[in-house]
Amino acid sequence: MTVDARMSGTLASATGTITIDLGQIAANWQALAAKVAPARCGAVVKANAYGLGADYVIPALARAGCMTFFIATPEEAEAARRLAPSAEIFALDGLVGASAAQFARHDVKPVLSTLDDVVAWSALCKTRGKKLAAGVHIDTGLNRLGLPVRDVRRLAAEPGLMTGVTLDLVMSHLASADNPRDPKNRHQLLAFETLSALFPGVRRSLAASDGLMLGPSYHFDLVRPGYAIYGGQASQAPAPVKAAVTVSARILAVADVMPGETVGYSATWRAKRPSRIATVAAGYADGIPRSASAPDGRPGGHVLIMGHMAPVVGRVSMDLVTIDVTDLPDGAARAGEFAMLIGEGLTAEDAGFSAGTIGYEILTRLSPRFTRLYIEDGT
Repeated sequence: MTVDARMSGTLASATGTITIDLGQIAANWQALAAKVAPARCGAVVKANAYGLGADYVIPALARAGCMTFFIATPEEAEAARRLAPSAEIFALDGLVGASAAQFARHDVKPVLSTLDDVVAWSALCKTRGKKLAAGVHIDTGLNRLGLPVRDVRRLAAEPGLMTGVTLDLVMSHLASADNPRDPKNRHQLLAFETLSALFPGVRRSLAASDGLMLGPSYHFDLVRPGYAIYGGQASQAPAPVKAAVTVSARILAVADVMPGETVGYSATWRAKRPSRIATVAAGYADGIPRSASAPDGRPGGHVLIMGHMAPVVGRVSMDLVTIDVTDLPDGAARAGEFAMLIGEGLTAEDAGFSAGTIGYEILTRLSPRFTRLYIEDGT
């Protein structure tokens, strides 16, 4: 069943389409929840549900049984509360600016990662004369957000710092979870076990998408997958999920190029044989990284046309990308048809690798210029 297609009346002129399978996203979350049971499974829906549309993804996950969501910013918190009125919502970036009152108004739990955040949230509790829930982020080796060891120990030793605060979660974040053999995973696990024990009886969370694949010892009380819910496979240990996103762009023209002629800006690609070049209506304004360009002597990105892989040649420009379709069967690449940029046989990880980045970036950079189609139940 099609639930939305911001394309009614415009499909005929769409330059590209992004198809998001909400049923598969829900099934992915359910598969991850089953894998980590009896731990609970939340969902990270920050950055507009990884660029796929929080307005659709959050309700689909809530219908599937997800009742804990993680966002990053105050604006995302407000949207998540509107979309999941009865859910538990954590704000991963903590108190951004003067956001404490906004989080309290929407019953969102900030994940406090500095003592200043702790003091500010406690002060709001005192001002309002009521207890307010929050999480605490402790750093175990990522050295990004998170209380350092000395501050964690001080917080545990001086409960007055959290007067009025109901501590509802202690969390940390793994640096190398995509590589199960990296000893840093074990080091962080031990550090987290030690430091979180200073807050007995409080729920604990360490694992995100890759971390939950490291095994039950990393699951604790709550896991918080994000990328895996959307079908991403960043870990060397594959998650039990399937792709949920397909991205296609329209072929605008197919032209012959003679040996010695160049294609694209700065003439970085030169034909070594008689070639056929398809120009596709997608560029870096649509989220296709310019680093997916393919100058002479270096491979770049690929697309799929009628099931055949075809390489990007020349530089990706703002609105266009050029594809070498010389080796495709006659008639496979035709103006007006679509080339697949992400889908079965060409994953977000593939697209990221060829551009020197990661699938996370590919998903979150997808432009609103492409027409989006949301489906449920695989129909």
